[in-house]
Amino acid sequence: MQTNYPVDSIIDRWNADPDFVIEMFQDIQDKFRFIPQEALNRVAERTGKPRGVLFHIATFYKAFSLEEKGRQEIQICMGTACYVKGAPNILAAFERELKIKSGETTADRMFTLSEVRCVGACGLAPVVVVGDDVIGGVTPSMATEIVKKYSKEG
Repeated sequence: MQTNYPVDSIIDRWNADPDFVIEMFQDIQDKFRFIPQEALNRVAERTGKPRGVLFHIATFYKAFSLEEKGRQEIQICMGTACYVKGAPNILAAFERELKIKSGETTADRMFTLSEVRCVGACGLAPVVVVGDDVIGGVTPSMATEIVKKYSKEG
């Protein structure tokens, strides 16, 4: 079998088993920060799953994206506790700092900004998540500091 496609090693890890396409997508998402169209097509080709079914899976789960994300994703929690403690103002501060709107990625592909419904850290509200880091008690004035810190880590 020819294995010169970038995702073949991932597909091989799951034995090209169509029952494990979600796991394949998770690995692809981890590697590329999104699921490229070529990867979706290759998973379809190798597993025999219809592309339409794979597209549905890739767009149904919020963990997956068909558009490239930044090296760092900044998620602003908009759950009730965070919202009432000023999350909309925090989001606006990050939009100003990054010069993008929620759902967008900076031109240098460093940051993607997004709103999430709840991160399950209500006691720390308002919360911002960057990668695996949960930052509690965030104020709008902290946006610049947070962006600077994660610019160095990206």
